[in-house]
Amino acid sequence: RFGAPCEVMAAGEGIETMLSLRCALPAMPMAAALSANHLAALLLPPALRRLYIARDADAAGDMALAALTERAEAAGIETLALSPQRGDFNEDLRAFGLGALRAALRMQLTPQDVVRVMRQGTARMV
Repeated sequence: RFGAPCEVMAAGEGIETMLSLRCALPAMPMAAALSANHLAALLLPPALRRLYIARDADAAGDMALAALTERAEAAGIETLALSPQRGDFNEDLRAFGLGALRAALRMQLTPQDVVRVMRQGTARMV
């Protein structure tokens, strides 16, 4: 996990994907599940109200997204998919740069979360 879980968080498959998202959304609490199967079975924090699911653009990512969405919505948690332009968000970051990744993510967040999680200067790329 990156950051303390609260009402809003993001979860995705790989550590590289989630670290790439962390660069773009430095204030968003996140969890890296390490595989599509683990993502589908992710334990949901009790205070969670909205979950962004950072899906990989492949069949395993589609199945993990569907399974986690079903579980979260059954628990009363709103879910929103974050979709990369390429295979995953690490590929997007490397291909397009941080500014383009932030712009693509901004369109996929709710307006209240844009203000909350897109603070500049609080995370650095290594």
